[in-house]
Amino acid sequence: MSSPILELDAVSKTFGTGADAVHAAQSISFSVNRGECLAIVGESGSGKSTVANMILGIYPPTSGEIRLNGSVLPAGRQLEHRRAIQLVQQNPLSSLNPKRSIGASLRLALDVHNIGAKSERADLVGALLEEVGLPADFAKRSPTALSGGQRQRVAIARALACQSEIVVLDEPTSALDVLVQARVLKLLNQLRETRDLTFVFITHDLSVVRNIATRIAVFEKGRMVELGDTETLFANPAHPYTRRLISAVPVVTLEEAALRSSLAAGLEETTE
Repeated sequence: MSSPILELDAVSKTFGTGADAVHAAQSISFSVNRGECLAIVGESGSGKSTVANMILGIYPPTSGEIRLNGSVLPAGRQLEHRRAIQLVQQNPLSSLNPKRSIGASLRLALDVHNIGAKSERADLVGALLEEVGLPADFAKRSPTALSGGQRQRVAIARALACQSEIVVLDEPTSALDVLVQARVLKLLNQLRETRDLTFVFITHDLSVVRNIATRIAVFEKGRMVELGDTETLFANPAHPYTRRLISAVPVVTLEEAALRSSLAAGLEETTE
């Protein structure tokens, strides 16, 4: 791992004022190294999506700083910042314009960011589709003609089109069945390695990120309650909330069954 590509320093976000104020994120600090996948996990209302939106520049922080490659990101993001940090949304059908062909959607990203010569962009679109495991002739298809897994691959290709450094993945597999989830996660792992990408993976499901995340940040009620590498966090979670999340992960092996039972027992001791 190299030096941090993304840093959050005491970042907070408050919506509203006075008695109506909602403290959606409170003094969040962490860094993400180039080439790693940091998963931000937590239940609904934990603040994970608020933090993702601040990283993307959708919300400005109420306080604190967000730095990209050591430079503070402004509240009003420039085109270069939007190119550097891209988003893959939860529902690819809503993120793709049904009136545009797949090729037109990918070509738009190339045109906006002036990537490649105009005469080369049709070939670049085909190459992007093939990189995410789709035939180049899918460029002619409509998003409505594709399956959920295929549409998510197109959404990933669109993020890659910008030659981004960081990809924020917002529940990217939650709308997919288990088999398609596994295939998309395998693709993401491959792309992270071949392109030296950095992922910020937002999810409520710890089981999804177990085989893709290098580190996990656990959020509860607007605060980060635990941060650690994936193996250590699963084997020895420090916070009761983390133990509760892990104890709810579906069991696959006998070892995981034993771990789940021990965590649940420890949680009972903590809460009594």
